[in-house]
Amino acid sequence: MTRPGPRSPRRVASRIARRLAAGGAALAGLAAACPPAGAADLVYDTAILQGLDKVTGRVMTIETPVGSSVHFGTLEIIVRTCRKRPPEDQPETAAFLDIWEIRTGEAATSLFRGWMFASSPALSALEHPVYDIWVLDCSDSNAKSPSTSVPTVPAPSAPASRTPAPPSATPAPAPAVPPSPRSP
Repeated sequence: MTRPGPRSPRRVASRIARRLAAGGAALAGLAAACPPAGAADLVYDTAILQGLDKVTGRVMTIETPVGSSVHFGTLEIIVRTCRKRPPEDQPETAAFLDIWEIRTGEAATSLFRGWMFASSPALSALEHPVYDIWVLDCSDSNAKSPSTSVPTVPAPSAPASRTPAPPSATPAPAPAVPPSPRSP
């Protein structure tokens, strides 16, 4: 019996079967690594935006609840929804915004309506000669921030009959330094 040549139909079929099996295994591994197509984003009730006034150089962080409007210069910004991907997916934050320019004596002009993405602000940007707006993050208003969880204690007041000395007149006590463990 002769051995089949490198181009024989049986060898070609065997090679194709091996490649299909390897490709199928790689495809199965890829499918397991990718999130399901119907994975839902997490919806938040507050959008954190940042605005830049190009004339004054003022940068302002704006926290606005979903559904309400906030003003930045002559702009009125309405956040319709704010979403983030689940923590196990690739990070992405997106907000659907309506941005209007309101000038006194003129009708409001729609400047932007659409999704803005935190990871690529230039993908869908507001085009305005004076202002830039971009999405930073989404948050929940009912989540406690670290500043609100720490109770504030009022400072003790000095007695009315005694006036405190100016800070430069009373030197602060030196902190106690523990002795060195080394022997001389």
